[in-house]
Amino acid sequence: MDRYRETFDTWNNVASIYQDKFMDLDLYNDTYDYICTSIDKPKAKLLEIGCGPGNITKYLLSKRPDFDILGIDIAPNMIELAKLNNPTAHFAVMDSRQINNLDTKYDGIICGFCLPYLSHIESNELISNSYDLLNDNGLIYLSFVEGDPDKSDFKVGSGGRVYFNFHNLDNLKAQLIRTKFDEIEIFKVKYKTSETEFDIHTILTAKKKNAL
Repeated sequence: MDRYRETFDTWNNVASIYQDKFMDLDLYNDTYDYICTSIDKPKAKLLEIGCGPGNITKYLLSKRPDFDILGIDIAPNMIELAKLNNPTAHFAVMDSRQINNLDTKYDGIICGFCLPYLSHIESNELISNSYDLLNDNGLIYLSFVEGDPDKSDFKVGSGGRVYFNFHNLDNLKAQLIRTKFDEIEIFKVKYKTSETEFDIHTILTAKKKNAL
């Protein structure tokens, strides 16, 4: 079994556990609030990539019920939970590496911790594909864990193994600039991993330049 298939199967198996752990986590709410204020267009259309059980979508809709959100995830069990948690949003099973097949334009694309499950090349492709899917002045939101990509490896938990990719902040910023995103913002969040240790989670946002 390849590392992607194993990772996807694990996420499908642990959907309910993930929901219990992260559905009401408020650690990233300041960055979600930034999405809500940055996208000021009424009834804006958003795409959430790797939506899981719909925890981010639920928070966004609590602040901006006018948002028209489509959430996608590779794990069918995650999508079923997301539908239950967000009856006014839309969801579909889809691989994040296939968003180039979508033909809708969006005002925001939210990618909450999807990059750890994509390689450097795939992450660059996601940024490029997102640019093509965004309306002018559309916002992209990316969260990930900084680290040496060469140290990416499987992480083992009670539900199985997932392949976890570390990313370089400067490389992702460079890809955003190459793709002609601007207004790049960086947020850092401390994520507690034990009583005495924590990881730093990084969030990047940027906007698609208006066409000349």
